[in-house]
Amino acid sequence: MFAGFQTSKSKQLVNAALEGRVLRQQIIAGNIANIDTPFYKAKDVDFESALIAKKNEIYGVKTEPKFELAVTNEKHFASLDFPSAKNSTVYLRDGHMARNDGNTVDLDVETTELSKNSIMVQALDGASKKQGDIFKSVIDASGKI
Repeated sequence: MFAGFQTSKSKQLVNAALEGRVLRQQIIAGNIANIDTPFYKAKDVDFESALIAKKNEIYGVKTEPKFELAVTNEKHFASLDFPSAKNSTVYLRDGHMARNDGNTVDLDVETTELSKNSIMVQALDGASKKQGDIFKSVIDASGKI
């Protein structure tokens, strides 16, 4: 792809979604790898908020107005956007019973989440390839004129 050349805005969004799905895959794999680690707490990632923020940025959607704090002194700390919607949030998955050793990883849950995530990665990959095929067909057709 050429620097500064953009085929579509949705391509950026698909790439951001793939990055989030890759992070989720890594976290689920980490949970499965630590299934026998005492006191290990299963983790998950919320990248959907970051994806919505990216979509709003790409398509120029205005979000809710942010309440700005008054700064009456230059030594005041800047206000924080917590949690930041621009970054994925990794959190401890709750609602699962801990075993006697304090570990909360449930292999059935992890394999189910892994399967769902794999299906989403395949769908996003297919969408990305389809966009590339459309762009390639336009280039091929313009060369025949």
